[in-house]
Amino acid sequence: MVPMPSADSRPDSPASQRTRLLAIARDSIAHGLEQGEPLALDPEQEAPALRAPRASFVTLEQDGQLRGCIGHLEALTALACDVAENAYAAAFRDPRFPPLSAEEWDRTRISVSVLTPPQPLTFASEAELLDLIQPGIDGLILSEGSHRGTFLPSVWSQLPSPEAFLRHLKQKAGLAPAYWSDRIQVARYHTDSFSE
Repeated sequence: MVPMPSADSRPDSPASQRTRLLAIARDSIAHGLEQGEPLALDPEQEAPALRAPRASFVTLEQDGQLRGCIGHLEALTALACDVAENAYAAAFRDPRFPPLSAEEWDRTRISVSVLTPPQPLTFASEAELLDLIQPGIDGLILSEGSHRGTFLPSVWSQLPSPEAFLRHLKQKAGLAPAYWSDRIQVARYHTDSFSE
């Protein structure tokens, strides 16, 4: 009798999808070190959930310190392809860091965050906005005119209060920490985040 595969070993299980996305991210960076370009994927060869358009971020860390983070806030392409592109970009195109070197590769840890579609928040004041934010859960996109910034939910570990989270997010968007205007727009999203 052939044993039935466990639920986590099926290609369509969430655990298998997470394992595959981490492998795609690692393979894309390795390909970038060797070939100077991201891994090209055929999404039709992937599980259905990885073929669907989804937005993602890929974060690189070394010794607990950020080493690159690039992603999309809107779904532009198949999730598998988005992760491959973002992993390459986090390693070689994050303007805050030099391109990843082969010597650094072995000590680089990869995290992938898959985003839900952003949902606009409705508020009439900064106090109302602060009441809507769910610490530890929400990622936020803040925009006003040409200013825009986002924090993934993982940033709550460094900025645990809504007030600090919002102040730093305004700074990331290029605004003063105490700035407020009726034109500020904020959307929330959640993530499924996983690491090697």
